[in-house]
Amino acid sequence: MEDLLLDASPIIMGSPEGRFHFAIDRGGTFTDVFAQCPGGHVRVLKLLSEDPANYADAPTEGIRRILEQEGGVQLSRDRPLDTSRIASIRMGTTVATNALLERRGERVGLLVTRGFRDLLHIGTQARGDLFDLAVPMPEVLYEEVVEVDERVVLYHCDPGASTPVKGRTGDLLEVQQPVDLGSLRGKLEGLLARGIRSLAVVLMHSYTWAQHEEQVGALARELGFTQVSLSSEAMPMVRIVPRGHTACADAYLTPAIRRYVQGFCRGFQGQLKDVQVLFMRSDGGLAPMDAFSGSRAVLSGPAGGVVGYSTTTYRAEGSQPVIGFDMGGTSTDVSRYAGEFEHVFEASTAGVTLQAPQLDINTVAAGGGSRLFFRSGLFAVGPESAGAHPGPACYRKGGPLTLTDANLVLGRLLPASFPCIFGPGEDQPLSPEASRKALEAVASEVNNFLANGPCPASPLSLEEVAMGFVRVANEAMCRPIRALTQARGHDPSAHVLACFGGAGGQHACAIARSLGMDTVHIHRHSGLLSALGLALADVVHEAQEPCALLYSPETFVQLDQRLSRLEEQCVDALRAQGFPRSQISTESFLHLRYQGTDCALMVSAHQHPATARSPRAGDFGAGFVERYMREFGFVIPERPVMVDDVRVRGTGRSGLHLEDTPKAQSGPPRVDKMTQCYFEGGYQETPVYLLGELGFGHKLQGPCLIIDSNSTILVEPGCQAEVTETGGIRISVGAEAPSTVGARLDPIQLSIFSHRFMSIAEQMGRILQRTAISTNIKERLDFSCALFGPDGGLVSNAPHIPVHLGAMQETVQFQIQQLGPDLHPGDVLLSNHPMAGGSHLPDLTVITPVFWPGQTRPVFYVASRGHHADIGGITPGSMPPHSTTLQQEGAAFLSFKLVQGGVFQEEEVTEALRAPGKISGCSGTRNLHDNLSDLRAQVAANQKGIQLVGELIGQYGLDVVQAYMAHIQANAELAVRDMLRAFGTARQARGLPLEVSAEDHMDDGSPIRLRGSAVFDFSGTGSEVFGNLNAPRAITLSALIYCLRCLVGRDIPLNQGCLAPVRVVIPRGSILDPSPEAAVVGGNVLTSQRVVDVILGAFGACAASQGCMNNVTLGNDHMGYYETVAGGAGAGPGWHGRSGVHSHMTNTRITDPEILESRYPVILRRFELRPGSGGRGRFRGGDGVVRELLFREEALLSVLTERRAFRPYGLQGGEPGARGLNLLIRKDGRTVNLGGKTSVAVYPGDVFCLHTPGGGGYGDPEDPAPPPGSSSQAPAFPERGSVYEYRRAQEAV
Repeated sequence: MEDLLLDASPIIMGSPEGRFHFAIDRGGTFTDVFAQCPGGHVRVLKLLSEDPANYADAPTEGIRRILEQEGGVQLSRDRPLDTSRIASIRMGTTVATNALLERRGERVGLLVTRGFRDLLHIGTQARGDLFDLAVPMPEVLYEEVVEVDERVVLYHCDPGASTPVKGRTGDLLEVQQPVDLGSLRGKLEGLLARGIRSLAVVLMHSYTWAQHEEQVGALARELGFTQVSLSSEAMPMVRIVPRGHTACADAYLTPAIRRYVQGFCRGFQGQLKDVQVLFMRSDGGLAPMDAFSGSRAVLSGPAGGVVGYSTTTYRAEGSQPVIGFDMGGTSTDVSRYAGEFEHVFEASTAGVTLQAPQLDINTVAAGGGSRLFFRSGLFAVGPESAGAHPGPACYRKGGPLTLTDANLVLGRLLPASFPCIFGPGEDQPLSPEASRKALEAVASEVNNFLANGPCPASPLSLEEVAMGFVRVANEAMCRPIRALTQARGHDPSAHVLACFGGAGGQHACAIARSLGMDTVHIHRHSGLLSALGLALADVVHEAQEPCALLYSPETFVQLDQRLSRLEEQCVDALRAQGFPRSQISTESFLHLRYQGTDCALMVSAHQHPATARSPRAGDFGAGFVERYMREFGFVIPERPVMVDDVRVRGTGRSGLHLEDTPKAQSGPPRVDKMTQCYFEGGYQETPVYLLGELGFGHKLQGPCLIIDSNSTILVEPGCQAEVTETGGIRISVGAEAPSTVGARLDPIQLSIFSHRFMSIAEQMGRILQRTAISTNIKERLDFSCALFGPDGGLVSNAPHIPVHLGAMQETVQFQIQQLGPDLHPGDVLLSNHPMAGGSHLPDLTVITPVFWPGQTRPVFYVASRGHHADIGGITPGSMPPHSTTLQQEGAAFLSFKLVQGGVFQEEEVTEALRAPGKISGCSGTRNLHDNLSDLRAQVAANQKGIQLVGELIGQYGLDVVQAYMAHIQANAELAVRDMLRAFGTARQARGLPLEVSAEDHMDDGSPIRLRGSAVFDFSGTGSEVFGNLNAPRAITLSALIYCLRCLVGRDIPLNQGCLAPVRVVIPRGSILDPSPEAAVVGGNVLTSQRVVDVILGAFGACAASQGCMNNVTLGNDHMGYYETVAGGAGAGPGWHGRSGVHSHMTNTRITDPEILESRYPVILRRFELRPGSGGRGRFRGGDGVVRELLFREEALLSVLTERRAFRPYGLQGGEPGARGLNLLIRKDGRTVNLGGKTSVAVYPGDVFCLHTPGGGGYGDPEDPAPPPGSSSQAPAFPERGSVYEYRRAQEAV
């Protein structure tokens, strides 16, 4: 395979003529080699990354083969290669990613400030999967922890404080305790004696005061540690948890990378001393070998692909924004490019949060190897994958049914175009017969359901089933693309789809069509685009440091000085690598946010030149305001802007430039063969073309297949492909032929509608988050959006905040009953009252009925529920620990028209929000501006939902959309029925009665009692209480849906149908259905947990978790702070309980210790696990945590907690977890037990010590526990990227 490249710059990959330049992408399965040979022609090569029988290292082997082919002389594999003809080698590698995924890095010791030994284990305290009772979490990367006696805090003029010192951010600091190097020396010698040679050093506030880490690092290197990663060097940004994870990843991965690089160099004479060797980093820039470290390497492989399409497709398509779509065997990477790389500065890979610049590459678990299932009437694709071994069924190794098999059955893949490398002997072709056999088994399940299900229908053919799976997979892959674009205010249809990777060409037309895109671009080397991207990439050096300045004219000189210093560092580093100044460019960035918010944007000024009222480096303020407006829909002009970080990115231009003279066409394109491909409606004659034979200007009408040695491109009917002047394929995507979908149940359409309904709720949420102004909604993401049928029954909601599940349905149905015919077009309703399906008063629900031409009643409803920071009442935050009536908790709305006849009722809603101020001891809302802004944002989110459902009705018709709303509810009902039936069968098999029962107690003795199985009868539960532990009926229904979803154990639509198979009996006047005037704020955050404990206990699913959210509030005249704190999770059949994590009805992230100390007058003295607090058992319960806050100002401390009297139960002989304990240690040494619920004045020097409950144990403690399984390990193909991080943040509420 040869092409010509034209050198458009004086340097080709930084080296003279007459020598080879290699760009190599070492992937998990294949290694791609792209070589520019002497004379300018190119060779490309693909080989297996692991083939120990034939070679030791794939990149070395690829270089050897090309040198051998070009030189015509055989080169021995046993001798180092001669480098005299090699000018440069560029490499992207998955070595770091694989070591992280498989936990095969170096043995690491963690050195951390005393009191924080378990900080990285606890992390944000949020669990990854809301509904997995085993709480699987990735293991930490360190093996041992050494606590370092040292402490630095922010200066606060405390009595007796030492002289302040200035940190590199400009903040004043107090060194409370210098590093005790004497005692540390012995501990480090102990680590060395136990064989640990790699250290991560993570000390509090080292981002601004690095001296302590530097002293520790110097001692460690003196003692002989071979790798010492200081968090202040790995990434000097505030927030110790992600910085600590980054330092650990660096210590864990860098030795593995160093070993790989050294091994690679040994394959060449002189260890590549005279060859320029560069590695791709996660940020899309190349770096020399010695600057390639673990924390910057995890996206080394995928980054090359982004560079590849950004430098080819973006130019070829006239600078139209591009979506990159890289579909491989196990996952698909989605990214965006519109003239500059989109970076994120904190993201998770394999469960490890890394603080480092990295391209925003979003990985979803859908690839060619994704497994196909039919579950309870739904087609499901992934997330499980067949992997490379055994691979899909067609690989002849007994593998499962996958998406590749479906494409093979449909004729979209041709076995003859694949090499004979399959089967046990790796010498056979792909097997269509094995694919058909595997698909037949699933098709029989589908047809059995169609024959005997709720809506009997005629059977589907094998091809119809395969086509159904392909369509469902396409819809699943569209969701992250919509989210990625809409999150930043972009329209997906305005983009070109750049498709690469081995599997993407079969799906590109369908995905582009679904997203409204009209162009797909496939590079001629799309199967090797990551390697090509390495050849086209530039060398990058970045310099960054933290900052704490206001962005204002008074600080512009300081900012310019700091940017100039960093720019000098970048230029010097690139000149040291041989770049002349003429080839070096720099770009300056400021990390900016509005004061009092956490929403920081990394802003470049390259499109905003300097003015008289900006720094010399550019008008960053204008860039910030423009981007904030685009992404969030508003700005806050009266709010000061803070600079969190100063960054400069230096670039040495060194890439290849592709020639523009293509292979000319000679006559019409030659058809290699004809084949039969299946599309909607049946098989069609489909010509097959070979990509290598096509020339510039050739036009091919769909359907057709275009094949090269690395990929198959499917051009669907109605689309047209043409060969571009650079030899790539541009597909013009035609409109989809209208298909008739009836109202009768079709399981394929059901799966697609399931994705579409969820996508509507997700897109509503994006609009709400973008346009809201409050921290709670914009940054903490404490909201839900939902779609409801004409009867008010829930169809879909997102995100899945446990305490919101199903509760909004009660609210909508109350309004339908209450207002009935008084609902008119242009009306929008507001409600939060517990009697109307509310959870607690700060959760305001905005409901919009939707009318359709020709219909007199609403045809569906949309709603959004958001947590408002204050709506009045007796305490700021509207969550008082001692409320006894609903009036004391703030403004209540039973059924209020927020918008009437299209007019926002600002005056009326303002009056209602201020009304609590008329009650003695209460205040009206303390933040009216944010209330009104957020209510408008909720109305806007509902409007988006109306627009999207309108588009759906326009496409399918009202009767079909309403029918599928009902079908999706029936599907959830079926999944729950299947679970209850299986549970009943299992109990009967063990000779147990079908009816189950359980009882537990609130700390005041109030019983929560349950009996039944398909009837959930809470009769016998205690009566309404005088305090605020009363839980509205909607809370119990949310807890029940949460438990049913956990018990089903897999993804199902969470809607009204979940409750259809069960009858719920809740006695009126009880703590679970109190009177309209009862206080309820504690019911939402505490009683809900006890309801879950009782339901899961009755089903024997797992022991009790901590059963509490440990609500802590701190406030005075000028500040207010609220947190919930983790505890122990309950053990279950086959797993130990997770320690230091939130469970069940909450999943709130905790404020990072450095942010806490920088914004509030407290010092966090301890935050660690509470050993022994988990209940003993064959599987032991998770431990709670100990959290100590030292107060630096007078304030009011309020605690609202449970499990201080009754311990979390164990099951099957397991022992209960430890009770929680709230202690106040006065400055004079007195220790006071505060009890579970109180408000108390605290003074400087007082310490609040919180001990949270542990989880219950499971099974007899005397039974030996089985060896550790894999339940706590990271998933095999973890998602990543900004879309995933957003969803994780949404579920951490």
